[in-house]
Amino acid sequence: MNKYVKYFGIALLVIAIDQIVKMLVHFQMDFGTPGQIPVFGDWFKLHYTTNPGMAFGMELGSEYGKMILTSFRLVAMVAIGYYLYYIIEKKNHPVYIVCIAMILGGAIGNLVDSVFYGVWLNNAPYNAPTPWFHGQVVDMFYFDIWEGYIPEWIPLWGGSYTALWPIFNIADASIFIGVAIILIYQNRFFPDKKEESPSEEPESLS
Repeated sequence: MNKYVKYFGIALLVIAIDQIVKMLVHFQMDFGTPGQIPVFGDWFKLHYTTNPGMAFGMELGSEYGKMILTSFRLVAMVAIGYYLYYIIEKKNHPVYIVCIAMILGGAIGNLVDSVFYGVWLNNAPYNAPTPWFHGQVVDMFYFDIWEGYIPEWIPLWGGSYTALWPIFNIADASIFIGVAIILIYQNRFFPDKKEESPSEEPESLS
């Protein structure tokens, strides 16, 4: 039982830190540029903004796009949670299990925003048909590498004024770190099975 508490506890810790930071940002900072707080010069700031869509602000362009996105996040959360249980049972590499726990915590952290913040924080569109699933994700960590207008010919982001580096939150960082560690150390987490030596040729019948 302790093995489940340890790894699922990591996910719960990520969720708790993520939500505490988001609540502090929402209630203690002004929205947008007026409330921006420099941390390290001009290149790292705290900047309260919301993201109605996926990573980098991309959205599903339909009336029910937000509902579809939130539903997908809910399904992904269940799938990752079951997978975490499965790899704990199989006694996979402990660092790999920690990474999956971090990814689960990050996924749930952003799911909480999508499901509840439209009502709790009133940050969903006013015409949302089902506001319980139309909340926007709160972001705050901003690395100001470059800002400017992106030409219209560039796919997805073209025709908009944006920043080179996206604004993100604790949940995003947890997911990113978990995925990055898995990619870097995948050979340790998934060692290739040694090729079995070729079987000996059958003895001649003659």
